[in-house]
Amino acid sequence: MIPAATAGLAAVAAVFVALYVAHQVADHWVQTQHQADHKGLPGWAGRWACAAHVATYTVTAVLALAALAAATGWRPEVVPLLAGLAVSAVSHYIADRRTPLRWLADRLGKDPAWLEHGGGMYALDQSWHIGFLFVAALVIAV
Repeated sequence: MIPAATAGLAAVAAVFVALYVAHQVADHWVQTQHQADHKGLPGWAGRWACAAHVATYTVTAVLALAALAAATGWRPEVVPLLAGLAVSAVSHYIADRRTPLRWLADRLGKDPAWLEHGGGMYALDQSWHIGFLFVAALVIAV
């Protein structure tokens, strides 16, 4: 018999990997060019593009978690699953609207040249997403 702590660690790790894979696929393959180009725009055009991206992103995460469950027999609890998916979706929307991350980067004194021309905003965006994927995995699996 596997100790509960070991099983919990394995569940968190497996859920994180599934969410991370879904993130990569959804952000780089599933997201449409229109969504990528418009999700950071001000106003409703940007909000709708971002919401559409987050919807397909979340569907991709659900499919990845369903594949994990089918392959391993893992059975998540419904409420933590929905809460973790909400953490992922809301945090993804916040980051992809771009203004909140730029505001935070400016407050933290990040170099504007790095942010604009050195890949800094992309790096901050991706690290934000990955950090919240870990939080979502904890919520779902623990």
